[in-house]
Amino acid sequence: MPDLIADDLVLLLCGINPGLGSAAVGHHFANPGNRLWPALHRAGFTPRQLSGVEDRELLTLGIGITSLVGRPTARASELSTAELRAGGRDLRARIRRLRPAWLAMLGIGAYRVAFDAPDATIGPQETMIGSTRMWVLPSPSGLNAHYPPRALAAEFTRLRDAMAFPALPARPAD
Repeated sequence: MPDLIADDLVLLLCGINPGLGSAAVGHHFANPGNRLWPALHRAGFTPRQLSGVEDRELLTLGIGITSLVGRPTARASELSTAELRAGGRDLRARIRRLRPAWLAMLGIGAYRVAFDAPDATIGPQETMIGSTRMWVLPSPSGLNAHYPPRALAAEFTRLRDAMAFPALPARPAD
């Protein structure tokens, strides 16, 4: 699945890998049960709740999407340690080329493996890739029971506040 990227990104969101449904329709986080879109909206990154088929609208806000591993699976747990580590190397190269202001990895477990950071926690990371600051968010997958929607949105809000990204006022759905 191709990256959703542009020059001068303020934020690059990095999922673990595409789900089978997302890969089939060609849109990031297209599963209706994925909680990325409500979390972005509740945190003030988007003026309304988008859906996976509207993923390209993020580019107008300076936000892009990529994946750590390109291979689609039903569950991220199907990925091998070797795939996650190789994905980390590839992601570093993409970040050096794209130079977004911030990278937000969506999934602590994958981040720990890909960046050889077994003690990493949710939130800001000391590690940078060039001038890109790094932050780890919980996975927005509906399979992540550790973070209910309100807690997930709170973590996204912490990132938005740290970025000094202005909260977009809510507007009705089109």
